[in-house]
Amino acid sequence: MDDRDASASTGLLTQRRMTIAGTAIVVVGLVLAARAFDVDRIGAEIAGANPRMLALAVGVYAASWPLRGRRYADVLDAMGHRAGTGFLTMAVFASQTANLAIPARAGDAVRAHLMRARKDVPYPAGFASLAVERAFDLVTVAALAGGSILALAALGEATPWTIAGEMAGGERALTVAGGVGAAAVSAAVAALALSRSGAEIAPGLRERAASHPFVERAIDAAAEFLADVAVVARSPRAIVAIGLGSLLVWSADVVTAVLVLAALGAELDATVLIVVGTLAVSVGNLAKVLPLSQGGIGLYEAAFTGLVVGLTPVGASLALAAAIVDHALKNVVTLAGGALAVVSLNVSLSEAAANGETGDVVRDAGPDPDAESAD
Repeated sequence: MDDRDASASTGLLTQRRMTIAGTAIVVVGLVLAARAFDVDRIGAEIAGANPRMLALAVGVYAASWPLRGRRYADVLDAMGHRAGTGFLTMAVFASQTANLAIPARAGDAVRAHLMRARKDVPYPAGFASLAVERAFDLVTVAALAGGSILALAALGEATPWTIAGEMAGGERALTVAGGVGAAAVSAAVAALALSRSGAEIAPGLRERAASHPFVERAIDAAAEFLADVAVVARSPRAIVAIGLGSLLVWSADVVTAVLVLAALGAELDATVLIVVGTLAVSVGNLAKVLPLSQGGIGLYEAAFTGLVVGLTPVGASLALAAAIVDHALKNVVTLAGGALAVVSLNVSLSEAAANGETGDVVRDAGPDPDAESAD
C-alpha cells in the first residue's frame, strides 16, 4: 500500500468511526427521548395502521426508483455517456443500500465503481454525475420546504416566524434545514461558476505542475470533473429534464409520507396534510444530510415529529409513529431493491465500495483492470 492508499484508508477509517460514534450518540438520545413518549401507545398507533394505505405507500415509493434511474440516465446522457434505465435503477439501488449498510456513506464510491466497471464511465465523470444528482436533490428538497412554508402562510395555518419561533422543536429543525438548504443553493451556484471557469484555469495549473506527474494528473482529473459538470450546467434541456425528474422523485417521497400519516389516522384536512407532510419530509431529509448517524436514523424522525406536532393537532405519539413507519418503510424498500441489485449485478457492495474509495481517479478513461465482467 503506497502513501496515497494509506492516507485514503486512514481518512475513510476516521469517517467511519465518526459515523458510528454519531449513530451511537443519536441512538442513546432516542432512548432517552423515548421516556417522554408512551411507547405502548406508539406501538398501538403502528399496529392500528390501515394496511391498504401502507401497501399503497410502499407501491408509490417503489415506483419512484425507476424514476431515479431515468433521472440518472438524463445526467449521464448530458455528459455523453449512455446506459439503460434498468441498469441504472439497479446501480442507484446498490449505492443507496451501501449508504444504509456501510458507514461513511460509501454509496457514491459503489456507484462510481459500477459505472467504471460496467459502462466504462471514467471516475471523474462518475463522481461528477453524482455531484450533479446530489445538487439537484438538495435544491429540489429546499425548494419544496420553502414552498410548503409559503403555502402554510397562505392557508393561514402558520407563518415562517411562528414555525421557527413558537413551534416546540421546530426552531432547531428549521435552522438546520435552512442552513443546509442555503448551503445547497450556494454550492450549486459556486459549482456552476467554477465549472465554467475550470477549463480556462486548468492549462495554467497544469503547466506549473509539469514537474510533478501525479499533481498534473490530479489537475487533469479535476478539470475533467468540472467539464462534465459544466456540460450539464450549460444545457437548458438537461437542467429541465433532471429538474423535472428530481421533482417527481421527491414528490413520490412526500406522497409516501402523507399516505403513512393517513394510514395511522391523522385527521387533517387533505390540503393541510399534504402541505405539512411536504414540509416534514423536506426538513427531515435536509437534516439527514448531516453525516451524524447511519442512514439519518433519528435525525429524520426528530425533524418530522417536531414539525407535525407543532403545526397540527396530531399528537406526539402518532407523529413519531408515522415518522418511524415512513422512514422504516423507505429503508426496507431500499434494502430489498439493493438485495435484488446485488444479485442481478453480481457485485459485492463492500468490495465495490473499497474499489471506488481507493480507485485512482486520475487514471485515464480506459477499462478498469479490476472490473467485474460486463453484464
